Amino acid sequence: MAGILTSLRNTVISGFVLAVILALIYASMQGYDGYSFGAFFFRWLHVISGVMWIGLLWYFNFVQIPNMPKIPDEQKPAIGKVIAPAALWWFRWGAMATIVTGIILAALNGYLIEAFTLGLTDGVPKHTMIGIGMWLGVIMFINVWFVIWPNQKRALGMVEADADSKAKSARTAMLFSRTNTLLSIPMLFAMVSAQNLF
Repeated sequence: MAGILTSLRNTVISGFVLAVILALIYASMQGYDGYSFGAFFFRWLHVISGVMWIGLLWYFNFVQIPNMPKIPDEQKPAIGKVIAPAALWWFRWGAMATIVTGIILAALNGYLIEAFTLGLTDGVPKHTMIGIGMWLGVIMFINVWFVIWPNQKRALGMVEADADSKAKSARTAMLFSRTNTLLSIPMLFAMVSAQNLF
């Protein structure tokens, strides 16, 4: 067991193996319907990706940013040079995977256009709510890739920038990260309500 749990790679692989076993148990009990399972599979990937994305967003905003002033200056390079770049990599690609799997899921379930038009094309409240969630997710995705990431690269010294530019970039990244934290709460409400209230 230690061989599995002492390696992140082995831990993740084992998690997926257990998920495959669960899928096989499900198929043996329920039978296999390719369409239903495909839609479920993309919902599962969407949730996994979203947990990675929003989990890291909340890590940055609830843990890293508030605690940076408490870290001694000589220890801060470890955060800026090692931890933050790694977390930002998973953060960016978690956002990408969440958006891509969400669009695929909406297309598979036949409500992509209805959701993106906020239910105006069919008047279905579920499509309005899922559409609001999707649009909030798209705004957050744009913030991640086109505002937060470019500014974090400057703030962390991954690209050349003077001290003033680094400070401004750090503040811009923080403000847009806080914007995404704010938007994540109604986004999650809209997504969950579309699945459970309608």
